[in-house]
Amino acid sequence: MQQRVELTEREINRDLLRPNLTLQLRFFVVVAVCGAIVAMAGGALAYAIIKGVGVYGVNRPVMWGFIIVNFVFWVGISHAGVMLSAILRLAQAEWRRPATRAAEVLTMFALGTAALHPVLHTGRQWRTLYWVFPYDFGRGIWPDIRSPFVWDPSAIFTYLSGTIMFVFILLVPDIAVLRDRTTGIMNKVYTFAALGWRGNARQWQFQIIAGILLSALILPVFVSVHSIVSWDFAVAIAVEGWHATIFAPYFVIGAVHSGVASVITFLAVLRWVFRWESYIRPEHFDALARLMVVVATAWFYFLVVDFAMGFYTGEPAEIALRYAQMGEWPGNMLFIIFMATGYVLPIPLWLLKNVRQSPMMMFWSSLFVNIGMWLERYILIIPSLAKKQSLTFAWGHYAPSPIEVMLVIGSFALVTLGLVTFCKFFPIIPIYDVKEGRAFEQHIRIGKVNVPAVFREE
Repeated sequence: MQQRVELTEREINRDLLRPNLTLQLRFFVVVAVCGAIVAMAGGALAYAIIKGVGVYGVNRPVMWGFIIVNFVFWVGISHAGVMLSAILRLAQAEWRRPATRAAEVLTMFALGTAALHPVLHTGRQWRTLYWVFPYDFGRGIWPDIRSPFVWDPSAIFTYLSGTIMFVFILLVPDIAVLRDRTTGIMNKVYTFAALGWRGNARQWQFQIIAGILLSALILPVFVSVHSIVSWDFAVAIAVEGWHATIFAPYFVIGAVHSGVASVITFLAVLRWVFRWESYIRPEHFDALARLMVVVATAWFYFLVVDFAMGFYTGEPAEIALRYAQMGEWPGNMLFIIFMATGYVLPIPLWLLKNVRQSPMMMFWSSLFVNIGMWLERYILIIPSLAKKQSLTFAWGHYAPSPIEVMLVIGSFALVTLGLVTFCKFFPIIPIYDVKEGRAFEQHIRIGKVNVPAVFREE
């Protein structure tokens, strides 16, 4: 029988700290599986370094393959994290509370993984550091600051450092809670990381101000990063389908589309694995789904404009590219899957209240979105390179090598490993945020739904 009860602060601490303070077999199983996949990907990378990038499936004219597709995908995933957290914190949206840290942590690991891909793509990786930062070693040779290879690392490392700072500052109060509940070496680690936090009024004031300032400062960086990634393509004048002025907003809104979908997937997994039905509730999925409808529709508008402008010009090169993307095998099948999973199927589902408030349906629909968004990056990059009209004598096809496939799979395992490890050592749902939300729940509404008292099995 269900009874209407109020969760006390002690019960909130118990529930949200359970993954951090207890040993769980499933944690070690996930770590072992992901660690094995990452190790195999590391072996594939070592083989590529020894033999050279010729072991990839890239060749003239398709010089960018799975690794660059995956790079754009992970940069996109990283965008919605801090964006979602920063905007919702500034707007004081009540439904943000269980989602903010999950979004921030997803940003951190996705962006770190994305930063590895340009290094994986290039040969002579040990020389990469010199060519990505515009400074001289006294040799009189300066990297070309007009190259996207310089723009990307500068933007990504700025965003990554800001994200890590953002996550850490908002994590300090919960680290102090762990400090007071652990012993031994972990107590020393948490004591050092807590920075002397005691929870007095002055410390809370500084922490809140720092969170607001970082939220405001990181938003311009968030917009600029994926704009710069889009310019990797837009500055390539000789490649059909890339030289478009709409790419910056198109990439940014596409990144938000895939990133928010990833946050939904992550929250659904957390709810199921840790039995956090009392904290990640249907109304939270409902609010995220409403946001997704708006974001997905805006992204679809930019997609239509991009394709319409290609047809409007009437240039044979653009028409041939669109035919390669939508009319030739395997592009036509990939395009159908991309449109079905990225927009056509999820949007009608999210218009139904029963679907929006179903964690299982939201999990699968958000997963389909990211399948579609990965294919979108593939359709954007590969056909444009394979059928360049300026190189009609060298048209080609692209087939990924097993090395590339292993590196892509390894990137997903690496992000999963990072998320699982974080969940083990730090609270993935902000404890102080949940307590504050419960104090306000009688007066604040989530979306259009009054926050109910929590039901629990007795």
